[in-house]
Amino acid sequence: MNNQSPIILKLGGSAITDKTQEASPRTDIINRLAEEIKRADLDNLIVVHGGGSFGHPTAARYGIKDGYKDDPAQKFGFAETHHMMTVLNGLVMDALILHEVPAVSIAPSSCVITENCKIKFFDETVLKAMSKLVFTPVLYGDVVLDDKMGFTVLSGDQLVAYLAIKYKAQKIVVGVDTDGLFDSDPKTHPDAQPYKKLTLSELKAIQPKLGKASGTDVTGGMAGKIAELIPAIEAGVHVTVTGATKGLSIYRALTDQSVLGTEIEKT
Repeated sequence: MNNQSPIILKLGGSAITDKTQEASPRTDIINRLAEEIKRADLDNLIVVHGGGSFGHPTAARYGIKDGYKDDPAQKFGFAETHHMMTVLNGLVMDALILHEVPAVSIAPSSCVITENCKIKFFDETVLKAMSKLVFTPVLYGDVVLDDKMGFTVLSGDQLVAYLAIKYKAQKIVVGVDTDGLFDSDPKTHPDAQPYKKLTLSELKAIQPKLGKASGTDVTGGMAGKIAELIPAIEAGVHVTVTGATKGLSIYRALTDQSVLGTEIEKT
């Protein structure tokens, strides 16, 4: 890594795609996020994006998360899910390149092996070399080979937490389709109350209340997302959850300005 510890930006699949319609990108939002990333002008940024309506429906159709069950159709499903993720990744990369961000894509399926769904091996050679030259690596939720299960789905959130712990990230910024965490789903409960600041113990206490995803999500919606991020918070990494669908929220979060959302600290 270059000398600075990284800032890790997670662009949620719910923000960059329409999860209610299969393979439906929100190109206007992707484009604006690329503009905000360019404007923040960080040379220690790692971007990870979710699968949204590209990765999840295919993965669900073939039962990829539960591993290989000796069904040849699943192998095709693995290949198709990975391909769908490269299509979404291509749209994210289009926008970043258009805004002159020196972004380069890294496919987790080619450098990560899991064991029972948890990252066991990560070949960091390329990521480290990229960071040294101050490229902006872009990774994503992907299907990966698994030592025990044959293969599984690796969520972008597990990847974010893993990289944050491994490289002692300054902070994690998570862009979702709501302004942070709420005590109920703000999309269906207009009176939902936002959480401004949470400690790790408060976060664990409210975890059961966090919403499930709308549309197909094989990684468990907001509750699943938070569960994957908890190890990074335990390691002392500050997490900001904010609305990627709202203009300038991500820019402000990346540049340490106050932002509408939820700040999560260990204590």
